[in-house]
Amino acid sequence: MIEKFFDVKPRLMQLDREVMDQCKPYFERIDEISQYNQLKVLRAFIDNNISAQHLTGTTGYGYDDKGRDGLDRLFADIMGAEDALCRHNFVSGTHTLTIALFGVLRTGDLMVCATGTPYDTLHGVIGIDGSHYGNLMDYGVKYDQVPLLENSEPDLEGIKAKCKDAKVCYIQRSRGYAKRKALSLETIKKISDAAKSVNPDIIVMVDNCYGEYTQTEEPLAYGADLIMGSLIKNPGGGIAPTGGYIAGRADLVEMCGHRLTAPGTGREIGCTMDVLREMYLGVYHAPMITANALKAGIYASCIYERLGFETEPRYMEDRNDIVTSICAQTPENVIAICRAIQSASPVDAYAAPEPGDMPGYDSQIIMAAGAFTMGSSIELSCDAPLREPYIAYMQGGTSFEATRAAILLSAQKVYDNMNK
Repeated sequence: MIEKFFDVKPRLMQLDREVMDQCKPYFERIDEISQYNQLKVLRAFIDNNISAQHLTGTTGYGYDDKGRDGLDRLFADIMGAEDALCRHNFVSGTHTLTIALFGVLRTGDLMVCATGTPYDTLHGVIGIDGSHYGNLMDYGVKYDQVPLLENSEPDLEGIKAKCKDAKVCYIQRSRGYAKRKALSLETIKKISDAAKSVNPDIIVMVDNCYGEYTQTEEPLAYGADLIMGSLIKNPGGGIAPTGGYIAGRADLVEMCGHRLTAPGTGREIGCTMDVLREMYLGVYHAPMITANALKAGIYASCIYERLGFETEPRYMEDRNDIVTSICAQTPENVIAICRAIQSASPVDAYAAPEPGDMPGYDSQIIMAAGAFTMGSSIELSCDAPLREPYIAYMQGGTSFEATRAAILLSAQKVYDNMNK
C-alpha cells in the first residue's frame, strides 16, 4: 500500500515485503513487552484513584496541587520507585539530569561516570568542556570516568577502583553519539553491584533516556538508586508537551525537589496550569507508543542490513533503547537519510535539513524532526554529527505504518546514492 501514496521503486517494495516477514517474530516479542507494560500502567492508574479532578491544573504557587502530586505517585508506582518527581517544568532531559546531579552532589564529592564520556550536552553541566557557567566543577565537585571496554561492556575492575571514594556512580543507558550498545538491565546490575561491592553507600544514578518501557522492568529493579528521563521521549507517549522525571529512593528524590524549586519549599510548590491532562494521557499511552518505536527500529535495522550497512542493534537483537544506529559510511548518505525522514514527516515535510552548529555539540549536527512537539524523540526523528564514522541515529515513531514508509524512503535515497 505504501506505493499508492509514495514513489517507491518495485525493488524496494519487494525488499519491504521480505523484511516485514523477516521481522515478524521480533515484533511479536515487542507486543508481549508492550502488553505487560500497558497493564502495569493501567493498574497504577486504578490503584492511585486517578480521577477527572487530577486532570485540571493550578496557577500561582501551586500549593496542594492534587494533579501534580497524583502524577508523582502514579509515576513512582509505574517505575517501581519509592518516590518520583514527574513535572512539566523540567525543560529537557539534560535539565532533568542536571537537577538530579546538583540535587545529590556537594562540594568535595566525586562523581564517576561508569560508561565513559557522557552525552555531549552533559559536558557543560559537569564542566569537562572547560566552561565556567556554574557547573558541577565550579562548585567543587570532582569528576572521573571509566571507559567502556572495546566490546561495549563495562570495565568492572576499573569501576571498583574508581568508585571506592565516590559519592555517585553515574550510568548512561543509551548510546548518545557513541558507537556502542545501549546497556541492558543486566549490565546495569553488574555495574551497580561492582560499585556497591567497594562502596555500599554509593548512589547509583542512571540516565534512563530512551530506555523506558523497552523491557518489562526499569533500572531501579536492577540496583539503581535514582533514574532520570525526559517526557518528550518514551514516557510521555508522544502526547506530553514537555517535562521530565526523577524517580527512585525517597530521600534522594526529596533532595532533587529542593533543587528544582528552592531549598525549604521543594516539591510543595509549582503550579501545573493546563498541562496535566496531556501529561496523564501521555503516561497512559507510553507503552504502546514505545512499542511502535521499537518495531520501527527493528524494521530500520533489517532494511539497512539487507542493503549492506552495519546497524546497532541488529534487527534480531534485544533492544534496550529506541535508538537505531546506522553506519551510513559517508556524509552524503547521512544527509540523504535525514532529508528522506524529514520528507515523510507530518510536520515541515517540505524542509531540507542542513548540517549546522548547535549549542552543546563540538561537531556540526544535522537533524530531521517533523514532529508535533519540537525536539520530541519518541516521534520519528533522525540526527547525526557530521564526523566519522558517519553514523545516523534514528529514533522514535509513534505510528509504525507511517514510520515504515519514512524508513523505506530513506533506504531508497541511500540505495540511489550507491547506484549512481
